This record gives sequence, C-alpha cells and structure tokens, in this order.
Amino acid sequence: MWYWNRSASPELLDQASSAIPGTDKHVRADVIGTNFDTKLRTSLAGKAYIPDITYINSNNALYFTNEDLFLDLDELGADAVKSDFYEWKWELGITPKGRFCFFPLDIGPTGFFYRQDVFEDAGLPSSPEDVSAAITTWEDWIALGAELKDSAGSFLVNDAQNIFEGYLNSSPERYFDTDDNALYLEDGSAVRRAWDVTITAIEAGLTAKIPRDRGTDQNAAWSSGRTAGNIGAAWWTQILAESAPDTEGSWRIASQPVRAGNNGGSFAALPHTCKDPEAALAFLTWINSPSNQALAYEDVQLFPSTPDSFTDLSYSGTFFGDQDPLDFFSTAAETVPTSFISAWETMIGGSFTFEIANVETTGKDPDQAWADALSQAERVLTKRGVEV
Repeated sequence: MWYWNRSASPELLDQASSAIPGTDKHVRADVIGTNFDTKLRTSLAGKAYIPDITYINSNNALYFTNEDLFLDLDELGADAVKSDFYEWKWELGITPKGRFCFFPLDIGPTGFFYRQDVFEDAGLPSSPEDVSAAITTWEDWIALGAELKDSAGSFLVNDAQNIFEGYLNSSPERYFDTDDNALYLEDGSAVRRAWDVTITAIEAGLTAKIPRDRGTDQNAAWSSGRTAGNIGAAWWTQILAESAPDTEGSWRIASQPVRAGNNGGSFAALPHTCKDPEAALAFLTWINSPSNQALAYEDVQLFPSTPDSFTDLSYSGTFFGDQDPLDFFSTAAETVPTSFISAWETMIGGSFTFEIANVETTGKDPDQAWADALSQAERVLTKRGVEV
C-alpha cells in the first residue's frame, strides 16, 4: 500500500501489518513523499512497481481520464457499506463512466472561522448562532465584512481566493457536468457567480491582500486581529491553533453563507493489477469503519467520513471557547451538496484563481481578467484535445 505521512493512522496500519481482519493477508504500508502523484502516475503508465492499494488525495479527478487502470469497487461488493458514509463523499468517488473506483477516506467540511473578540469590539453579532443567522447569503456576509472594516479596521479574510473557493466548494454545480459540458461558459454559472461575489468583496476592500505563499504574514494577521476571519475546513482547526496560539479562546465557527462546502479529504483505490482485490477491499472497509475512523481522528486528526464515528468522539479543548468543533463540523457535513469535480476542472481552475489574484493585488480590470481566464482555460483544454 502507498500512502503519505499522516494520511492513515499508524496504530491501525500496525495492526494491518500483522493481519487484515477477516483475511489471511497483511498490509505492507510504504510512505511516499511529496512526489506522490508523479510516482503513482509514472508507475501506472510504466506498468511496473504498482501498489496493490493506493491512497489518493482530494485530486482523485485527475485519474478519471485513466479510470480503467483502477478496479470498480462496487463489483467487489463495496456498496454493502455505502450507507455508513456521507452520501456526497461517496458520490465523489464515482467516475464519469459510473464506476466506483475511489473509496472515501477523510473529509473537509467547511465553515466560517472568526475572531469573536474582534466582532464584539466592533459591535457586530458575535455568538456562532448570531453570526450564522447574519450571514445566510453571500451578500449578507459581504455587508457584515464592510461593517467589520468600518468599525474595527479588520479584514474579513486574508485573500480573495478564499472567497472564490469557499463559494464553489459549497456549490452543487462546478465547472463541468459528467458529460464534460463546460458549465462555466453559461450565463449565470456557479463559477461566474463565485467570481462576481469575490469581485464585490475585493472592490469593497474586505480582503487583506496577503498571498498564500506568505504564511508568516497570514499567521500574523490572524494573531493580531488585522484579519478576523477565514472560510476553512475542519482540518483548519489544528492549523489555526498552531498558527495563532496566543489567540486561544478568541475564535469561533459560524455556518458559512448558504451551506457548508468541502475542502480536502482523500480516497483509496485498487489498481487493476491488485493481486488480491477481495483482501484489499476488506482492508479498506475495516480501516474506514466508523469506529476505526474515530480512532484515526484521535491519532492523526483525520476528520471522519462516517457519521457514526462521532458517537465515539468528544472534544475537550478550549481554543474555541465553549464551542465544540467536532459537533459543528459533523453537523455541517450533513449539508454539503453532492457535486461533480471533473478532471478538466483540475487543469483549468488555476486560470480563474490566478486572475482573481491579479484583480485583488494589481487592480486589473475584472472584465479583462475574466476574459483572460476564459482564454487561458481554452488554451489548456485545446492542448489536451478538449472542445468547449
């Protein structure tokens, strides 16, 4: 099995190294470094050194164009445990041909993190319930951000990409449908609405204009209160605590506008060369059972994709005051919509975020930036033989 560091529980892998429960097989787990996708794709293309089981990150759509290199897990009986998982996560593992090739591991349901103390000082709603009620739409969220800036001199988020991605990650519609129709080219598409909301926030001056590659500056903004919010996934709770430890007790989490989205989470797949598919699937269903996902959360903070895991988990920290992030995000996960992420989206999405950054940091005309994003996306797709 191939995986990357902290993508699986060492305790559970240690158990499986002796025996996969219910089989006479065992797993040898190999940690692959930062070149994970390159090594896996090279091995699959070269038909050599292919693992029997491989973990795949949230970019599993990259492998849709080569889905025949993976086994259909439904043909092995995977659907017997389908009801254990959040339905939208299970659906993300289905390829455009309708084959279930990518087994759900962890997830990343999202919410709006905010500095409660800064909101209080600005005279804004400050409890999670009140903030959630005040930002049920993106327009409401932007209006609250304008009040925050006027009253406290604080920014709503560090960068505009956070808004653009936060919108799309909570949308049932994204760039393409399962037939590869380019939805983003249609009038009123979700991508265009996400763009317009983001541009409105930029023009209102609600972003701190701190690029993501300046992590130290971002952390300093959250610590000082210069930036008082972030749309983030469940895994961001740990990152925030490590990035701004002096703010313990000051942060809360509210529901983001409209509904929760998903950002992150991973999958597992069985290459077509897998020597014992039945044993491999037995391993996947065992290590991802509700009880074992609860153990993995306690071990390496992998947020469970099985709702029943949360009956075995509790939160005792104080970073979010008296709020329980586990309760918040397990509930938020129930509202994440079913969506489809295309292989082509993974190739052109960067064109739009690049131009969003240009509008935010250089003052580029938004209409020209949109046109340039469309042109770049078309060039990328044409190079790959995709007509839109």
